[in-house]
Amino acid sequence: MDAVFLPACELHADSLLKAFLAFTAVNTSCFCYIFNMAQEWNIRHRGHECALCGCAFKDQQKVISALREVDDGYERVDSCAVCWREQPRDWEPFSMWDGVYHAPKPQVKEEPVKKENAESLLRKLIVLEDPAMLNVVYVLAVMLERGRQLVERDAKPHESGGILRIYEHKISGDTFVVLDPRLHLDKLAIVQQQVVTLLSGTRTLGEIEETTAENV
Repeated sequence: MDAVFLPACELHADSLLKAFLAFTAVNTSCFCYIFNMAQEWNIRHRGHECALCGCAFKDQQKVISALREVDDGYERVDSCAVCWREQPRDWEPFSMWDGVYHAPKPQVKEEPVKKENAESLLRKLIVLEDPAMLNVVYVLAVMLERGRQLVERDAKPHESGGILRIYEHKISGDTFVVLDPRLHLDKLAIVQQQVVTLLSGTRTLGEIEETTAENV
C-alpha cells in the first residue's frame, strides 16, 4: 500500500485519532461512507461467479476484483484471473486488486442485541445517505481497518480535496468506498464523542444528527 503523507497542520489530529482508535478497538465490524453522490453510498457486494465467463467461483479461488466508473457511481466486476488476463475489455478500471473468494457460510440466527455495533451502524448510515455523518463514518472505517475487519485496496484523490479509500471486507468481500475528509484537530474531539455515543447506545442517531447540524 502506498504511503500517504499528512500536511503538517494535520499531524496532531492524526496522532489523536490513532490513540482513540486503539482505545475503541474492541468494537469489531465494518464501516464506510461516500461523499456527494448518493448513488456512491451503495455497498458493492462480491460476486459469486466470474463476470466475464459466468463460471461459479470455488472456495479459496484467486480472483481479480475491479471498480468500473459508470454514470451513477461505480460498478464492481469480479473475474477469474485467467479471464481478466485473456478476455478483451473496452474499459479501464477505476481501481483493481487481487483477492481470494470465500464461499458463503450458512447463516446463524443471532440473538437481538440492544447496543449498536459498527457494522450494523454502517449499513444503517448507508441507507440514510446522510452527508452529516461523513466524519463519523471515516473514523469508524479507520478503526475497523485497524481491527482487521477491512483491508484497504486502493486510494484515489477526490475533487473535494480528500482521498477516496477503497476497502474490502475480509470475510464477506464487500467493497466500501470511503471518503477520507482529512479531519482537522478542531473537529476530531466532537467526532470521537459521536462515535462512542452511537456505539454505546446512549443517544440515538437522530439526536447525534441534530447536534451535528447545530455545530455546522
